[in-house]
Amino acid sequence: MLETIRIAAACIEAQPDDLDGNLMKIRDAARQAANRKASLLLLPELSLTGFIPNHPVGDHNQWLRDALRLARNNALPLSHPAIQDLARLAHECDLVVATGLLEDDGNRLFNTHVLIGADGILARFRKLHVPMFEMPFYQPGTAPEVVDTTLGRVGVNICFDALLPESTRLLALQNTEIVLFPFAADPSPGTIEAWQQWAQPALQCRCQENGVFGLACNYAGHVTCLGVEQTFPGGTLAIGPRGEILSPIETLSTPVQLTVTEFHAESLRQARAEPEYLYRFRRPEIYGPLSQL
Repeated sequence: MLETIRIAAACIEAQPDDLDGNLMKIRDAARQAANRKASLLLLPELSLTGFIPNHPVGDHNQWLRDALRLARNNALPLSHPAIQDLARLAHECDLVVATGLLEDDGNRLFNTHVLIGADGILARFRKLHVPMFEMPFYQPGTAPEVVDTTLGRVGVNICFDALLPESTRLLALQNTEIVLFPFAADPSPGTIEAWQQWAQPALQCRCQENGVFGLACNYAGHVTCLGVEQTFPGGTLAIGPRGEILSPIETLSTPVQLTVTEFHAESLRQARAEPEYLYRFRRPEIYGPLSQL
C-alpha cells in the first residue's frame, strides 16, 4: 500500500434507462476528484446503469414482468463501450474509477462493481448476498478476489454484503488493505444521518475485525422507474483499521456530493501490530461447522 492514498467518494443521482446521463455524472465526479488530487473514485452501487426501485404498490405481477424486461435491456456486458469510455476517463483523470452496474453475463444478470483503470477493467466484484426485494433481478456472485493496484490491495463488498461478516473476511483472507463499500440504501426516515446510523456499526465491525481501511458511498437522489419511486439520501463514511471513523479532508456538495479522505499506510501497520488486532486470533481449524448447512 502506498504511504498516503487520497481517495474520493461521490454520491451521484443515477437513473435507470439513462446510461448517457449517468456517464455524464460519473465524468463530472471524476474530474472533481482529479481536481482534488484523488487517486481513486468510489461511486455507489449500480451507479452506471441505475437502481431499479422495487416496492410497487399496484399490479405486482405486471410490474415484475416490466421491471425484469427493463433490467435485461439495461444490463451491460463488461465489453460494452461504456466501460471503454470509463477507461479513457480514468486515463484522463489519472485515477481508478470504481462504479457499479447491472452486468449482462449472457443468461444471467449480476449486481457488479468494477475497478477501472486506464487500460480497462482491473477487477470485477459481484454482490454476494441478495436481499429479498432484489432477488428477481440478479444472481448472487461467487467468492470475490482481491486485486493488486498501484494504490494497494483492494476489495469490494456491495451494500447488503457489508452486513454479513463473512463478506469482508473473504477479502481479508487475501490480504486486502482497502475495502470499498458501495451502497444503495434508504433506511427510515431517509436522511444521511439515518443511513450513517444504520451502516456505521456494521462497517466499523468489518474494518476492526479484519484490520482494513473502509470507504462507503451511498446512492443519492430521487429515482423513478415504471411508476415506482425511491429516494436515496447519499452519505459517505471513511473508517480506519481499528474501526475508527476518519474525518474527511474535504466535503463538497456541488454539483455532486463529493468527499475526499486520506488513508495512511502507517496507521494500517500500527493497527496490525497492536494486541487488539483481532484477525491475529482467528482459529480456522475449529470453524468447520460454520460452513455446514
